[in-house]
Amino acid sequence: MSAPLRKVVFPVAGLGTRFLPASKVVAKEMLPVLDKPLIQYAVDEAVDAGADTLIFITSRYKHAIADYFDTAYELEQKLERSGKQELLAAVRDLIPKHVRCIYVTQSEALGLGHAVLCAKPVVGDEPFGVILPDDLIWNRGAGALRQMAQFAPNPEAGVIAVEEVPREETHRYGIVDADMTSGRAACVRHVVEKPRPEVAPSNLAIVGRYVLPGRIFQLLEKTTPGAGGEIQLTDAIAALLRDGEVHAFRFEGTRFDCGSKLGLVKATLHFALLDPTLAQATRAFVAASF
Repeated sequence: MSAPLRKVVFPVAGLGTRFLPASKVVAKEMLPVLDKPLIQYAVDEAVDAGADTLIFITSRYKHAIADYFDTAYELEQKLERSGKQELLAAVRDLIPKHVRCIYVTQSEALGLGHAVLCAKPVVGDEPFGVILPDDLIWNRGAGALRQMAQFAPNPEAGVIAVEEVPREETHRYGIVDADMTSGRAACVRHVVEKPRPEVAPSNLAIVGRYVLPGRIFQLLEKTTPGAGGEIQLTDAIAALLRDGEVHAFRFEGTRFDCGSKLGLVKATLHFALLDPTLAQATRAFVAASF
């Protein structure tokens, strides 16, 4: 895609039940990996892809994300008076000055497709990105979303991030049928939502990054709710396939499934080992403990 990806959607209305009781009062997207919450890693990736408008699809009970990106006057004044300039910069520079945050309330939890549809009044008809903050993707170079945006062949094409998973885990993911024997991308033939291992067309799982054309909203509006009354984004992508093009993209980077406790622990250890002030002590602790 020649132009930067200006708008990115973050579906963050979920309850995070796998992290109860902590998520009773702390939004799961605010769970920290070292000193940064998950949502900060996701926002950094969106800004890296060129975004200047961040759209958070949230619920009426979750205020922590908006509070986090808002100005904390008393805290900033205290840090300034104390001469703690490095901490002050960390608090003030959560997002660049030219980037704006927009919060849209999802009245009911009706699935990922419905959450994305809630962004339609803000996004309009232009291509946009979707990041699921539960999937923290780390890379030393371009972030996963920027890789996908740069690959997108035209504004009407969809690009979905995929990763190989053990075949016995296909029932946990949307699975694509695509010939990816070589290279990082391939045209998708069809997608299946959470198939049993014996009928899954591949072990290429859709993970939490999408670049989508504005036309996806029309398809979401026509998507019939499935199990549990939820509108599935994969159903709309399947509809897009019928008269458009969708590409599976194998991104460069490491994904941590921070929607699980083990994934959050792995991500924390990974970033601790990258931190020169923590790496040696972390290695020593792990070696002594195990």
